[in-house]
Amino acid sequence: MKSTAASRTIALLEGAKGLLVLLAGVGLLGLIHHDVQAVAEALVREAHLNPARHLPRIFIEASGSIDDHRLVLLALGALGYSLVRLAEAFGLWHEQAWAQWFGALSGGLYLPFEVRLLLHHFTMLRLFVFACNLLIVGYLAWRIALRRREQHSRPTTHDPRPTSDG
Repeated sequence: MKSTAASRTIALLEGAKGLLVLLAGVGLLGLIHHDVQAVAEALVREAHLNPARHLPRIFIEASGSIDDHRLVLLALGALGYSLVRLAEAFGLWHEQAWAQWFGALSGGLYLPFEVRLLLHHFTMLRLFVFACNLLIVGYLAWRIALRRREQHSRPTTHDPRPTSDG
């Protein structure tokens, strides 16, 4: 089965997600022995957000309960997630069946949550993310079906050795 531009595009997307989360994990490690809440407050100010609003306030309050141990755990979680995404990207780039299955299943897990978010609060960004994820899952499912069809349509080789009844 030949590699396609679509498969490689999906691989690049998954690899980019893996690298982005890896960078975030490294950033979390950089916060060890620092006042995480002060950093969160500075981020909110830098983004010109109102710290009294709901989401910025939740972000600032949650950051106040993060200690060094939790930062390490979050960074390790980020490392694990990024390794999985990078392995998937490698497998998709090389048209590996396991990566197509993994990508279709892991991407499909997000679809119900994305639908719920769309129904709860519709935005064009959420619609775009949902549509992209749906296209990726559909494409990978189609590649899986195509691979299976090709495997079943191949002629079986005849074994020239005599059988025991003959």
